[in-house]
Amino acid sequence: MKNKLLVIMVIILSTITLVGTTAFVILTKVTASESQKEPSIDQVLKATVEIPEITTKLLSDDYIRISFNIQTDGKKGKEELEKRQFQVSNLIIKELSNMTSEEFKGEEGIVNLENRLKDRINELMQDGTIIKVYATSFLPQ
Repeated sequence: MKNKLLVIMVIILSTITLVGTTAFVILTKVTASESQKEPSIDQVLKATVEIPEITTKLLSDDYIRISFNIQTDGKKGKEELEKRQFQVSNLIIKELSNMTSEEFKGEEGIVNLENRLKDRINELMQDGTIIKVYATSFLPQ
């Protein structure tokens, strides 16, 4: 009798564990797929800061005029980035001053600059993170 009761208890506990694990996996996958959804353009604009046009000299003695829009992860990130705008401009000038006009040939040069700026600005950020840096104007001279 005791043995039969023990077997029934083990079966019930195993069933509860299996149902709980299945429910956890299903909820995790549903939540993950919802969080991976791309933000709408309105959400992107609400979290984006415009960096005004910067004109600076490149390492190759050429000049460049360039401006950026920087997308943050939300309201706090945007507020912090707006406060750090002078630091961001400084980072951009430093980054550009170490580049030559040859590095801007083709799309790859601008994409590399955007990625480097994203990494460097994220090092500054404390309350938010940078999602994407967009070069919005680019004029080598």
